[in-house]
Amino acid sequence: MKIRNNLIIFALIVSLTLCCVCFGGCKQPAQKDDNQQVDNTLKELDMFLSINGETFTVKLEDNKTSQQLLNLLPLTAQMNELNGNEKYYYLDQKLPTNSQAVGYITAGDVMLYNNNCLVIFYESFSTSYSYTKIGHIENAENLKTILGTGNVTVKWYK
Repeated sequence: MKIRNNLIIFALIVSLTLCCVCFGGCKQPAQKDDNQQVDNTLKELDMFLSINGETFTVKLEDNKTSQQLLNLLPLTAQMNELNGNEKYYYLDQKLPTNSQAVGYITAGDVMLYNNNCLVIFYESFSTSYSYTKIGHIENAENLKTILGTGNVTVKWYK
């Protein structure tokens, strides 16, 4: 009887150990791939613009376009005036795109037109054009005044 009880206890210990190993220890720890790590980092990053002595914060979209743009910074760009609602600058290199018809642009939007044209919008309006979203300038209330009516130098940095 004593041997039988010892065998039952031994069997229970082995069973519990196997359950713990298989259901707890067999599960591989969650692994992060490189894209997840970059995305998590990007969520924490802002980009900054210096325009005529004023600093603006750009909250970035979580996409490859924003990631690649960050790799180009710092950048000083002579941005050209267009249509009384935007400033634009052609980059020397192409960025990845996910161009979509945005329908409506809000003052402070920062977007990419085609694959190499950075655009800062300082007026809100409807549009049929397609852009890749990069981010949005926080506190853009005085952006139009700071940008002025002509071309302007904008410093882009992390």
